[in-house]
Amino acid sequence: MNKIYYLASCDTCRKIIKSLPKDHDLVFHDIKQNPITVEELEKMRELSGSYEALFSKKAQLYKSMDLKNKSLTETDFKNYILEHYTFLSRPVFIIDDKIYIGNSQQNMLQVMNKLVASNL
Repeated sequence: MNKIYYLASCDTCRKIIKSLPKDHDLVFHDIKQNPITVEELEKMRELSGSYEALFSKKAQLYKSMDLKNKSLTETDFKNYILEHYTFLSRPVFIIDDKIYIGNSQQNMLQVMNKLVASNL
């Protein structure tokens, strides 16, 4: 199952969703309305290689909690992501068991190419 984990209130996520090819087969998962489960996060970590790769250091809470001055472990990254949705770098796409994390231009180009190719 191909999936996008996103935040409905995020302007960047909304812009990305609007730009997706029409005939995609993505399941949409709003992480605020439906928090990610331990199992879903484990699957993401398995695909990405670490919890830190999934962790957003741009989150307001990251700054307000002064986490950049703390030495965070993989367990810390996991717990923060599970504790509050803003710590998940967004959007996260899982397409054909490959993960795409964040909204970089290169990442989004790969996602679009993958979605178009899967519709051919």
